[in-house]
Amino acid sequence: MTEDVRDRIAARAAAELRAGEVVNLGIGIPNLIPAFLGDDGIAGVHVHTENGLLGVGPRPVAGSEIDPDLIDAAKLPVTAVAGAAYFDSAASFAMIRGGHVDVAVLGALQVSIAGDVANWAVPGRDVLGVGGAMDLVSGAGRVIVTMTATTGRGEPKLVDACTYPLTARAACDVLITEQAVFRLRDGHLVLTELLGDTTLADVAATTTASYEIDLEG
Repeated sequence: MTEDVRDRIAARAAAELRAGEVVNLGIGIPNLIPAFLGDDGIAGVHVHTENGLLGVGPRPVAGSEIDPDLIDAAKLPVTAVAGAAYFDSAASFAMIRGGHVDVAVLGALQVSIAGDVANWAVPGRDVLGVGGAMDLVSGAGRVIVTMTATTGRGEPKLVDACTYPLTARAACDVLITEQAVFRLRDGHLVLTELLGDTTLADVAATTTASYEIDLEG
């Protein structure tokens, strides 16, 4: 996976966000999104991190003063925009569980055609725990999943049915890979946009999952 691919996914995910929304960004590709939201209040999007900050700003630039106590959920240094609010983890999860987060953007190991999301455990490997993912995909108004189309071994991540332990069923609203944008509509997975120079044949070659195509919508 190249950084360019990750940036392409993050940039496209940023375009899904609307001014005024409270948005939680997960670890990995979602964490790259602030770089594509601009510097002026991050385009009016209120970035939330579950470790206790609403109003996450851009990454500190090289050479600037970095506050070691000001980090996001990935433990990476961040800045805070004017008017940002600080709170403890319990309050943060009360916001999430209470439906006060408009959008959750997270990575995934697998997504099914029904919108099921598996993002926390691979059978046979060490497990650190699901973290806040279960709360976020259940409590957020919209869930955007960002992931590469395949694993490093070339295995499809978009599948008919998840084989990894689930984070939540029917949770994904929008799926963005380096190849395409998919949306869940009335329980059906629909390919709505091709990214870069990707063709329909390219998408079909990286998944065995069934999906509808509507490039007009």
